[in-house]
Amino acid sequence: MEKDTLEHLKYPIGKYEIPKPITTEHLNDWIAILEHLPAKLEALVKGLSEEQLEIPYRPEGWTVRQVVHHISDSHHHSYIRFKWALTEDNPIIKPYFEKEWSNLFDAKTAPIQMSLNHLSAVHAKLVYLLKGLSVEDLQRKFTHPEGNQETTLAENVGRYAWHGSHHFAHIKNLIERNVW
Repeated sequence: MEKDTLEHLKYPIGKYEIPKPITTEHLNDWIAILEHLPAKLEALVKGLSEEQLEIPYRPEGWTVRQVVHHISDSHHHSYIRFKWALTEDNPIIKPYFEKEWSNLFDAKTAPIQMSLNHLSAVHAKLVYLLKGLSVEDLQRKFTHPEGNQETTLAENVGRYAWHGSHHFAHIKNLIERNVW
């Protein structure tokens, strides 16, 4: 497989880039993406068979099942990070080893409906929270300990809108390539 093709399979919508400046329009668009992601994802995967859920979206990639569980796990972490940044002064967040989480029993075998339901609940709470944040709130920060990377909440809204869209595209492209 050509490198460009593998790169496109890894990043079908490109890598996340933080716009400068982040505008109200960006934030509104990102919040809308987050609001609609759970229903769009559920509609995308609801007709897949158990066998199709076990197909990786790319060579050496996660299966569809693992991707669905990953989105739920990751967005749960993001919600907590928003809360920490809103209640603490630039907290150092706890990272998690997403690759290890994806190899746990539940990520490999659990019905995806569990994570679809969880994602729907987490996003309902997250979107409600985001819609109530002020411009000042969105400038609050947290620090990721890997590289001491500071992130504003505004940047994180965009990152997770991208993240959900990124993994949605992984599954959608697999479905289209296989004509499911």
